[in-house]
Amino acid sequence: MGKAAAVGTAVVVCAAVGTAVVLGRRRRRRDAELAGAAETERKRKVGDVIEEVERTLSTPTALLRGISDALVTEMERGLRGDIHCQLKMLISYVDNLPTGDEHGLFYALDLGGTNFRVLRVQLGGREKRVVKQESKEVSIPPHLMVGTSMELFDFIAAALAEFVDTEGGQFHLPEGRQRELGFTFSFPVNQLSISSGTLIKWTKGFSISGTVGEDVVSELSKAMERQGLDMKVSALVNDTVGTLAGGRYLDNDVVAAVILGTGTNAAYVEHANAIPKWTGLLPKSGNMVINTEWGSFKSDKLPLSEYDKAMDFESLNPGEQIYEKMISGMYLGEIVRRILLKLAHDAALFGDVVPPKLEQPFVLRTPDMSAMHHDASHDLKVLGTKLKDIVGVADTSLEVRYITRHICDIVAERGARLAAAGIYGILKKLGRDKVPTDGSPMPRTVIALDGGLYEHYRKFSSCLEATLTDLLGDEAASSLVAKLANDGSGIGASLLAASHSQYQDNS
Repeated sequence: MGKAAAVGTAVVVCAAVGTAVVLGRRRRRRDAELAGAAETERKRKVGDVIEEVERTLSTPTALLRGISDALVTEMERGLRGDIHCQLKMLISYVDNLPTGDEHGLFYALDLGGTNFRVLRVQLGGREKRVVKQESKEVSIPPHLMVGTSMELFDFIAAALAEFVDTEGGQFHLPEGRQRELGFTFSFPVNQLSISSGTLIKWTKGFSISGTVGEDVVSELSKAMERQGLDMKVSALVNDTVGTLAGGRYLDNDVVAAVILGTGTNAAYVEHANAIPKWTGLLPKSGNMVINTEWGSFKSDKLPLSEYDKAMDFESLNPGEQIYEKMISGMYLGEIVRRILLKLAHDAALFGDVVPPKLEQPFVLRTPDMSAMHHDASHDLKVLGTKLKDIVGVADTSLEVRYITRHICDIVAERGARLAAAGIYGILKKLGRDKVPTDGSPMPRTVIALDGGLYEHYRKFSSCLEATLTDLLGDEAASSLVAKLANDGSGIGASLLAASHSQYQDNS
């Protein structure tokens, strides 16, 4: 090849290389631009979903007031016995709440799930109060949850008899007296008196033949007789009424009890003459505890989002327990999961592939949601670990973690504010929602609260209390006390056995 030809070839090669370099740069620039555009679009989609979530789960104060008014209307319908009312407003037949003067030895049985608890207390009157307390928890074998009524109650009575046998010298039953028991039975019951009620249906995994329509106190009493245990059931209560009794025993200004745990309910002290459906003689106390069963509250004012509607539609009881599904521990984590799933599908929050575990209903529990929400570390390490363990995403960006915590905040805030609206509704029903216009002092009002959601989810409980202050105003709110009442369903039942004892002076 001649020198000129070689030089020409080199020039061509250099030109080709130069062109390739230029084209490579352009391609990389174009790829970068496309990636940037895709990321911008992804962020826009994330923003759109979050904006829609914030809008549909919003609970402005005016809306909460409307919800409270709707709840009061339903409460009044329930007290009239309106068959179309969503709130059952069950008469508990508890007309004598503990005063602190109760004396003696009393037992409690708390049956509400796969375990039950037996408890005894020695009451020493106003000065000594609870002198001594002991309890024992017993697991129910799975086969008894689907067996016969006799098998279940015989098992319970045998455990109770065994517990009585361990009664030590610090517990004293006066000569000639029968032991008395408060029975907390947290299943739907048609209450007939303070110490009788027929089972409406089993829930919580129980499916026992021969009990529906039967008096559960009678079933337990017959089982105790078969065990040779001489004990009288003096009070049949549900856990919320028990919490109210336990709260009143410690503080005479308690007017209502609210459970905020896996589920939710409220009970309060109503004037007996304000219960049109009450047909018996008015109780001497003039009062009656009402079990609202407020979890079933439903109103077009409740801010139902697409996530609530889908969860309800896919639930075991669609169209029922709507209020409970918006505020209780069973469901808050699931609502967060559904929002994260929408972000994964519509905005690739966790990458191009939707995490398969995120598709599983109830895989995200409310305690996990609480742990993520309370993560205050600079890199949200706890939250990242939770997403890895629960959703299966090993490496999440700080942006994804902050978005997840924001979703937890939105859902928890809505639940807490809606729960506060319910409490405010009860205060309105009792006329304790505003400062008296006649210049008289605002009465001190105490709400006893129980349940893991209220006790352990600090941001939830703080938001609830702040919302109550917002609804009441500072002056009225200064007379309101929200008090944690642990173990209401146990100690409360024994106290109600005491306040409804067959030995009226309880001495």
